[in-house]
Amino acid sequence: MNERVATRIIFFIAGMVTAIWAVIVPFAKVNTGVDEAVLGSLLLCLGAGAIVAMPLTGSLTSRFGCRKVIGCAVMIVILATPFLSVIRDPLALGLTLLIFGIGIGITDCAMNIQAIIVEKTSGKPLMSGFHGMYSVGGIAGAGLMTALLTLGLTVMLSVAALSILVLGLLVISYRTLLPYANPPEGPAFAIPRGTVLILGVICFVVFLAEGTVLDWSALYLVENRGVAESSGGLGFAVFAAAMTLGRLSGDYIISRLGSLTVVLVGALVAIAGFMVVIISSGLPALLAGYLLVGIGCANIVPVMFSQTGKQNSMPQMVAVPAVTTLGYIGVLAGPAMIGYIAHHSSLPHAFIFVMLLMLLAALLSLSLRKVFARSVVS
Repeated sequence: MNERVATRIIFFIAGMVTAIWAVIVPFAKVNTGVDEAVLGSLLLCLGAGAIVAMPLTGSLTSRFGCRKVIGCAVMIVILATPFLSVIRDPLALGLTLLIFGIGIGITDCAMNIQAIIVEKTSGKPLMSGFHGMYSVGGIAGAGLMTALLTLGLTVMLSVAALSILVLGLLVISYRTLLPYANPPEGPAFAIPRGTVLILGVICFVVFLAEGTVLDWSALYLVENRGVAESSGGLGFAVFAAAMTLGRLSGDYIISRLGSLTVVLVGALVAIAGFMVVIISSGLPALLAGYLLVGIGCANIVPVMFSQTGKQNSMPQMVAVPAVTTLGYIGVLAGPAMIGYIAHHSSLPHAFIFVMLLMLLAALLSLSLRKVFARSVVS
């Protein structure tokens, strides 16, 4: 096994454990007996853990290497996940989600640091494929959990079985993970600036767009477009499939068209997709719109992480956590922002707001032409 395969496995693991938690959220709600408002507050503990941990990951990997940091972080996730399915005390669930979030946050940052180094060493685009494996892991995690529960296993046994699978994948890949990272430069934490700030803002926008589809597509189809409740999830399913296929083919596309072209065209395609969703009424056209959004968003974030490894504004050990944290804030804040706009206006108006943000991301990417040009030369 080489470093590329090991990196793909870690991205797969990250996607799988996130999907496992997504499947067991209803069980956690029943076990604790909380209402939706309290559950929403508890879910913030996961995001808080991730956001607190992410800025520290750069200094951790510089000191201990990607291998040890990723290994420890994944073990935190493996140990925390089974408890999430059985805890009955809301306070204990919040604490466990905080720990789970710390593991997820460190894993996400450290695996992108590893991915940037592996890609730079190889001299060709690899980042989209790495992120594609995250999407594949998400599909596998959700599918396997659903299959085990359908077969009659308890949620605890289902989670335990998949935790063992994740542990096995970690053991298989562990020795091939990088025992080093970038040497420490500057402070352990720094506020993003210059190119890194622009990269982070673009990630924020794209993650916000992805979160919008995840949290609001079913509601929009059912309540605004009269789609049957049984078909409400098709919008996100089409979006996720398009994004996965787009990322798995992204490295080839980027090598042929160039990073800047992929970002600009991707943003415009995503805008067109949201426009189709807003103006259409029939389900086929609506699904076509979500397909375009998935295709458009697919490779923008991977490109941003690749450029984070090539910029000179900030040391990589603080740049990668900064970009990751800004992107994660988009995931957390996005659904709430869309909900606020929808409450005071409508969901279509909220989608127009996302379109404008995607246009801003495209314009911001034009300011990074010199960074993209350096990546072509290198």
